[in-house]
Amino acid sequence: METIVRLTDATIGQQGVIVLREVNMEVARGEFVYVVGRVGSGKSTLLRTLYAELPLLEGYGEVAGFSLVGIRRSRVPRLRRKCSIVFQDFRLLTDRSARANLEFVLRATGWKRKAARERAGEVLEQVGMPDAIDKFPHQLSGGEQQRVVLARALLNSPPVILADEPTGNIDPETSYRLLELLKEIAGKGTAVIIATHQYDLIERYPGRVFRCEGGRLIEEQVPDGQATRGDELTGERDNATEPCPPDAPEI
Repeated sequence: METIVRLTDATIGQQGVIVLREVNMEVARGEFVYVVGRVGSGKSTLLRTLYAELPLLEGYGEVAGFSLVGIRRSRVPRLRRKCSIVFQDFRLLTDRSARANLEFVLRATGWKRKAARERAGEVLEQVGMPDAIDKFPHQLSGGEQQRVVLARALLNSPPVILADEPTGNIDPETSYRLLELLKEIAGKGTAVIIATHQYDLIERYPGRVFRCEGGRLIEEQVPDGQATRGDELTGERDNATEPCPPDAPEI
């Protein structure tokens, strides 16, 4: 199984403060992974480092073939086409419809207008939101907005999806539906890494579990026979992905 995320003896932090030391983590395609821990323990900082929003302070890191060690600013947009993130606070453009939000991302990364329009419709269908295509964020519930955010993360068929407390602003039942979608996505070969404090999600949708505690990242032991990959959870696997346009400009 191809390793798509790797951290080796990594030091992670922000604003001059070290949050996690000696981090070792490997995640393969199709794995379904949780990062848990108390508020301020380093969950979001870890994901933001993988997304190259924060620099890797020491050690080695690699995501989807991109080294995080001293990564140049010009390389970050390319990495983010391979590693999408789902934010807790949605970050949708409030003056644009769901489709226009998605088309904006695609057009900025080199997609032609017609292809971008078609792709936006495809991913909204994939997350069960085809009827939201012309609705604005204020016309959608929190759960619906989060599905649009997930659709945005799927636009370029990335091999890695990071989800930072994706259920923090939605109700429990909607949280379960969102996790089912993420599980299905992992089943098709995408590595899914979720930062969460909701342990009921882990019980319903098992996966590998890493805990941020005492400045360390510790992998918890999974009981024998418990599934850790999305394809094992769904019973299917499809490695087909849609590549990004090769001539997509950097933004």
